[in-house]
Amino acid sequence: MSALVEAEGLRKVYALPRERLLQPAGEVVAVADVSFVLQAGRSLGVVGESGSGKSTLARLVMALEQPTAGTVRFAGRDLFALPREELRRARVDFQMVFQDPYGSLDPRRTVGWTIAEPLAALAKSSAGEQRERVAAMLAQVGLRGADASKYPHEFSGGQRQRIAIARALITRPKLIVADEPVSALDVSVQAQVLNLMRELEQSFGVTYLLISHDLAVVNYVTEEVAVMYRGRVVEQAETAEIFRAPAHPYTRALLEAVPRAEPGRQRRRRTRAETTNEAVQGGCAFLPRCPYAIERCRSELPPLRAIHGNHRAACHRAEQVLSEPVP
Repeated sequence: MSALVEAEGLRKVYALPRERLLQPAGEVVAVADVSFVLQAGRSLGVVGESGSGKSTLARLVMALEQPTAGTVRFAGRDLFALPREELRRARVDFQMVFQDPYGSLDPRRTVGWTIAEPLAALAKSSAGEQRERVAAMLAQVGLRGADASKYPHEFSGGQRQRIAIARALITRPKLIVADEPVSALDVSVQAQVLNLMRELEQSFGVTYLLISHDLAVVNYVTEEVAVMYRGRVVEQAETAEIFRAPAHPYTRALLEAVPRAEPGRQRRRRTRAETTNEAVQGGCAFLPRCPYAIERCRSELPPLRAIHGNHRAACHRAEQVLSEPVP
């Protein structure tokens, strides 16, 4: 199995506005030293709370933003070393589906024009060929060829996200980066879109990098999961392993938050230490919320290390966490 995406040492730092004229500008680290390998045919889910750096990571992988440090190689090519025109041509193989099905489509353009736009920009094809491919792609996502002449406002949210997926697939890419593709949709519509994504994965052989705050979503679509907290990957393993035996306290907290149809189940009462967002300098960022914390966590940042096999976690007490029953 070949490596489709190789991210190494990715770091993204944003400058904050100056509070005073002569005062140095502050900084916020959105992504901190993230590395991973995405194999072709093995979709990867990236999960975490809002502000954990997931969407920034997606934009770095898509080469929509320049990293402060680190590299992204797609099929062995360093995306940030490519000339602008060569990078533009390379985008035929990796496309993106954005979170908002209402804001990601141009309201002034027909659906047919929107779906065909990547073809016009990335590949040489006649107008007739483009119309045929657009009609075929609309059929693939469960819409009609006649819908190509309509405008986005004539469709529901779920239909708009199908259109966005059709636009991403029109160039037959190897990778689709999907940034919260169902979070803006009703639950019943979410299921339809997720089913469609799985069907298209099998039909087109596409690999997903799926960004989500919802573990249940990545559990349905992906083979592997990376959990992010405050810009860092704190755990990474096969999806089934994450659900069966989480090795980081933050992953356990996310799993505990997944809704379950168990009326008699008693939820553990949270303490102040588990809900605060106090900053920690030098040590583990999850320390103020961690029920497993020890003094070492205050002074030493835990590295992302192998627990067993391909299961990695950034926790000094990962083995103890792993031994606990799954919530």
